[in-house]
Amino acid sequence: MGTHVIKMPDIGEGIAEVELSQWHVKVGDLVVEDQVLADVMTDKAMVDIPSPVHGKVIALGGQPGEVMAVGSVLISIEVEGAGNLKESAAPAAVAAKEPPAAAKVEAAVESKPAAAAAPRPAPVCQGPTVAREADERPLASPAVRKHALDLGIQLRLVRGSGPAGRVLHEDLEAYLAQGQSNASAPAAAAYAQRNDEEQIQVIGMRRKIAQRMQDATQRAAHFSYVEEIDVTAIEELRAHLNEKHGASRGKLTLLPFLVRALVVALRDFPQMNARYDDEAQVITRLGAVHVGVATQSDVGLMVPVVRHAEARSLWDSAAEISRLANAARNGKASRDELSGSTITLTSLGALGGIVSTPVLNLPEVAIVGVNKIVERPMVVKGQVVIRKMMNLSSSFDHRVVDGMDAALFIQAIRGLIEQPATLFVE
Repeated sequence: MGTHVIKMPDIGEGIAEVELSQWHVKVGDLVVEDQVLADVMTDKAMVDIPSPVHGKVIALGGQPGEVMAVGSVLISIEVEGAGNLKESAAPAAVAAKEPPAAAKVEAAVESKPAAAAAPRPAPVCQGPTVAREADERPLASPAVRKHALDLGIQLRLVRGSGPAGRVLHEDLEAYLAQGQSNASAPAAAAYAQRNDEEQIQVIGMRRKIAQRMQDATQRAAHFSYVEEIDVTAIEELRAHLNEKHGASRGKLTLLPFLVRALVVALRDFPQMNARYDDEAQVITRLGAVHVGVATQSDVGLMVPVVRHAEARSLWDSAAEISRLANAARNGKASRDELSGSTITLTSLGALGGIVSTPVLNLPEVAIVGVNKIVERPMVVKGQVVIRKMMNLSSSFDHRVVDGMDAALFIQAIRGLIEQPATLFVE
């Protein structure tokens, strides 16, 4: 028998160190070639580290949350034969698994205001459980762990059907389904006193998001501007287009109209489509409009980028927004798809509230926040009528953008949305 030692791989782009986000194996586990050993977080992306060999894990080189230098020992595997006496780096073909984390999450991480943590759901009815030690950490991806947390399921109780007993999303659904038969448990249990506590280490994508948000609020001089917009006309146009072309071209949401409004308004306000390098004291205004669209995923907020929005039709933008959002939620978005935005659009959809205070996606200087649409009585030409109203809550970097320019920019977007024909008049 021999030992195969795997070093932390060089993922490129001059990255000297990465954060060990999660182990998918433990000492004593048998692994096969291409099995995922660990997740690591760089400044650009979350990546999977696969095994290049079959064998048995005999040593782990770090703990989750630990920052490790490229080239340091990641894991040692006992293999048949002589092994590799010299330490080898993990396969270079480390697939980008998640969005570029803050690294420049220029896209990856948001720029959306941090929402208050939602109350954790009460534990669900349990299906057949698995005997694991209280401190044993079951194998599961970050997305599955987040899903279990949202459902109130103790992951250690769920039987995993994946490789090496890894818990999959399907296992959570099966656990829930099997647990329904226990629904007759005494209702009084819901009122039982609880004194348990749980400490959650802030690592991986969540740490990158936290660092990104802290950096943005400390470095930029944020100011927000909120404007009310009548979206009745554009909602009527959207409904008409969907009825006429939805079956053949796909359904339109409000987002592609907002992207179009950004593109048109930026022609008169190029200072909003810019990046500010505060260290070099240089503002770069860009002709290309690369719109970041904040998207919630299981591991946090990502910002996939609709590139060259200025050259896209409504349906082209809609299709690209949908494609990128799905890729981000499924952990399939590439680094390029999650970086390079020049201005960001953030929306909480139906949960958008009345007002929000978006956090800038540095080094950008503007972010446009979309709040929910509500019907309200409004006075139009002396008559009280019901209109569909929506607020835009937008933030700007006051080091670069003057308050008057910000107000005029949002007013320009308002005019385009309220008179939707002007979106397409050249």
